[in-house]
Amino acid sequence: MRSILEELYNGRIFPAELIVPKDLDYCSVNQTISDLKETWQQKLSTEDFKLLEALLELYYESSTLEASASFGYGFKLGALLMLEVLGGREELVRRGRE
Repeated sequence: MRSILEELYNGRIFPAELIVPKDLDYCSVNQTISDLKETWQQKLSTEDFKLLEALLELYYESSTLEASASFGYGFKLGALLMLEVLGGREELVRRGRE
């Protein structure tokens, strides 16, 4: 079995593609978005619907950038927590009364 670092280096781990919310509302929300998009496509002219799709694409890009920043922040925070935990081992070992 290869290490996680090796898998990352070789491009075999794609966190952005593997992260799928486990919240039960996720599929429902996406279905509602799809249904509403279809409704608007029927109501709007072709040109207006293209503008709506462009707006939705910008929201998607913004969301992706935010998710990327959140991932980086969470990763760094987790690493700092590990450093603190590992660096404070001696604090967890009870020594004789001083």
